[in-house]
Amino acid sequence: MIEIRLHGRGGEGAVTSAELLAIAAINQGKYAQAFPSFGPERRGAPVVAFCRISDTRIKLRTNILHPDIVLALSHTILKIVNIAAGLRENGTVIMNTRHACADIRNELKLTCTVATVDATRIAREETGLPITNVTMLGALLKACPILPPDSLIAPIQKRFGKVADGNIRAFKRALEETQVLT
Repeated sequence: MIEIRLHGRGGEGAVTSAELLAIAAINQGKYAQAFPSFGPERRGAPVVAFCRISDTRIKLRTNILHPDIVLALSHTILKIVNIAAGLRENGTVIMNTRHACADIRNELKLTCTVATVDATRIAREETGLPITNVTMLGALLKACPILPPDSLIAPIQKRFGKVADGNIRAFKRALEETQVLT
């Protein structure tokens, strides 16, 4: 089983990211869960979402305390949340930032795999909005190829309808532009 914890702020799309990832996994014949955890429901408040993907039935119904992968939709979340708390020894941190992987690794004092992408820039250029959820899914699949990238296209199209094309372009650009440091 792969456990993923997504950190963001209200309005950035962490919950949507977890849901899209779970739908793609289910469409690939896997078992998956996606669920949020947040306090005050307001734009900008810290949000945590979770996703589990497995080849077998998932019986757990708890928050993910020891994730294999941590996805941070905003670099600013580092000021208020220790995103790497509980990260498994061979885990991966994927960050939306303009900074290099080595800089993030040093800033967070990590020894694990680190991936970075300027998802905000990509999202603005492709969709006109700084909402990084779909872009960060591209970064996730570049750093950790847990699903075929094409498996996300149908869920993105269904979720976003008329505005799906820009999101798909952002997703594909993140697949290309994400830098990974193992």
